[in-house]
Amino acid sequence: MPMQMELSRIIINEINDHQVIYLREVDGERMFPILIGICEATSIDRRVKEIEPPRPLTHDLLVNLVETLGGEFQDVIISELREHTYYALLRVRHEGELLEIDSRPSDAIAVAVSCDPPLPIFVNEEVLQDSLGDLDV
Repeated sequence: MPMQMELSRIIINEINDHQVIYLREVDGERMFPILIGICEATSIDRRVKEIEPPRPLTHDLLVNLVETLGGEFQDVIISELREHTYYALLRVRHEGELLEIDSRPSDAIAVAVSCDPPLPIFVNEEVLQDSLGDLDV
């Protein structure tokens, strides 16, 4: 069963190629990091801080495109962890059908925080367990 998570922290370090976001369980204490790129981290950080860009950024474009075509974002699910790589699904309802769109978690979370209101983020329990196991190594 997927667990609802929330964005807990964003760590941006311009010296490194990878940035870190932390997701924390909404009704619990578990938390885990995901390494992401600087562009996605910056996009997420701007949205969290409510900094409006003068023109739509890539994740804004995606939200605008889906909504203009009659779709409605439902949520994000971080669905798998394979060989230290997370996989996510952006779920969009369109004409009564639920579409699951393969996405990197960083892009899916950037889209989630670009929506108004922000989309719920879920993590499959198995992914959460596996990610916490990776932290113990």
